[in-house]
Amino acid sequence: GINLEHDTLKGQSIEVLARSASQANASLQDHGTAVAALLVGRPESQTPGLLPGAKLIAVDAFYRDSGSADRTDVMSLVAAMEKLADRNVRVMNLSLSGPPNAVLQKAIEAAQAKGIVIVAAAGNSGPGAEPSYPAAYPGVIAVTAVDQQYRVYRRATHGTYVDLAAPGVGVWTASAKGGGALKAGTSYAVPFASAAASLLIASDPDMDIKAVR
Repeated sequence: GINLEHDTLKGQSIEVLARSASQANASLQDHGTAVAALLVGRPESQTPGLLPGAKLIAVDAFYRDSGSADRTDVMSLVAAMEKLADRNVRVMNLSLSGPPNAVLQKAIEAAQAKGIVIVAAAGNSGPGAEPSYPAAYPGVIAVTAVDQQYRVYRRATHGTYVDLAAPGVGVWTASAKGGGALKAGTSYAVPFASAAASLLIASDPDMDIKAVR
């Protein structure tokens, strides 16, 4: 979820596509608001974005079915990806991670076949954990988080599948309740790589996935 009334997001080009009606409780807005602000936050706000003039299309693929934690399932996630693919997005920012899933892998491959660059979080399960997905699938740009001294985030998942590192520790971005807050996690590193990929494609719209990678 995204708080579109946050000062940094007011007036920005953000379209939120409707989520599935099968889950009654919408997700919390903190994570989505923070990621959206990193991408397209107003430049004159307290939490300016990397590409404030870009168009952001978002789908809330998460929900709360019990308690206060956000979760998703593969069908909700795949449906969200399909909605974005139908809108012909060129870069898909997936600030999320989880276990491998054959249905999700097929959805990733289908999006890539349409020429969509997919950037995903390396995961926050720790150095000894198994690879996180969809970041570890072939062709996905997997991003880990580093601090201001280029040290890898202590909770980041390690692995040969990781492609890039970007700021993701002590990152200042929007808080859903207003104002800003410092965030840490590989989710917050993904927008930096997504923004870079978007700039490359903007400079050469005919650039394919391999060239962007």
